[in-house]
Amino acid sequence: MTSAPFDKSIASPAVLSADLEALAAEFGTPLFIYDEDAMRDRCREYVDAFGAENVAFAGKSFLCTAMVRLVMEEGLHLDCATGGEMHVALIAGFPAERIVLHGNNKSDEELNAALSAGVGRIVADSNDELDRLERLGAALGAVPRVLVRVTPGVEAHTHEFIETGTEESKFGFTVSSGVALAAAQRVVASPSLEFAGLHCHIGSQIWVLESYARAVEVVLDLVAAITATTGAVVEETVMGGGLGVRYLAEDPPTDIAAYALTLRDAITTGSQSRGLNAPRVMVEPGRSIVAAAGATLYRVGTIKEIPGVATYVSVDGGMSDNPRPALYGAGYEAYLPAQIEAERPLQVRVAGKHCEQGDLIVPDAYLPANVAVGDLLVTPVTGAYGYSMASNYNKVPRPAVVFISGGEPRVVVRRETNDDLTRLDQ
Repeated sequence: MTSAPFDKSIASPAVLSADLEALAAEFGTPLFIYDEDAMRDRCREYVDAFGAENVAFAGKSFLCTAMVRLVMEEGLHLDCATGGEMHVALIAGFPAERIVLHGNNKSDEELNAALSAGVGRIVADSNDELDRLERLGAALGAVPRVLVRVTPGVEAHTHEFIETGTEESKFGFTVSSGVALAAAQRVVASPSLEFAGLHCHIGSQIWVLESYARAVEVVLDLVAAITATTGAVVEETVMGGGLGVRYLAEDPPTDIAAYALTLRDAITTGSQSRGLNAPRVMVEPGRSIVAAAGATLYRVGTIKEIPGVATYVSVDGGMSDNPRPALYGAGYEAYLPAQIEAERPLQVRVAGKHCEQGDLIVPDAYLPANVAVGDLLVTPVTGAYGYSMASNYNKVPRPAVVFISGGEPRVVVRRETNDDLTRLDQ
């Protein structure tokens, strides 16, 4: 980050063109706003690159019934990480057969719900889960389609908390130990399970596309071993998501076309060299569809200068609506929409209102020197893992979510009230 004016190329068109003061006055702050048209454009970009049958939106990045309907209208599949996400999807009318259910520790209740609804694919993460699937499927007279999740041991060059493809990962069956092959063999042989293919996800916020190509190589070696030992043809490989997103001005742009080309070339070349029919490739983007479309509006409440240390600009939200900076040092920009063209010479720490010293939204932000109490402050690119990771820490109600399409705003998730904070209490 620099003291130059805010780089507007980071923010979405609807965020830049909207009357943010009017939105804040009508809907309050903090407030999540989403450029609905930008999200649809991203969905279509993925469909153009991979085909609609090969794209599943990763609901964990941001999910509400309105987002489910958007995904459904754009013709994508939906990746659900929990039974709760699956419930939201089904309530919103999403076709069960287009749901991919994830989770490293799915309960009997979650699996029963998935089997009863007719979920299209269940991503098996452990032998314990395979035990449960065989038992529950037999009881319901259902034969679930199972993708075996494998961990390829590939370095994704991202933060360790969002790196999921190394051999230390809690997710999936490791390839190098032979556990993944044994799991696939078990599913192929089971009369209670249908082998749908393999799943691999190496992490999030990935810029080094070669990491995907290396993961493909490991997966194709496993495909060859499965075919050689069982005779089964692996028709589908799901390579996850995780493509990097531009949060800061210095970050590179997201390149979906280059990502698709890397995966297709790796699959085609690798399959030919192994004498395999190339399996169908599915991807699960989330962050790269919703992150840049979103922004969070805050109101500045306190400005505190500590001579020789720092200037704190405290806002009316914080780690309860965006825990990513506190969790793993995620970086964001900040700007004042009323002075978007102004130089930003004042280095500050944009802090939240929570009872934690680590509650810093942007610890090294630059703002105009005349920033004042009452100013509206925006952090762009908060569309992914902001609202979806929000909490009621310190009993702070969660913000509203507003979609903007064609310049028109609409509330898709209402703001919580203080009464909501006790509605579950007995």
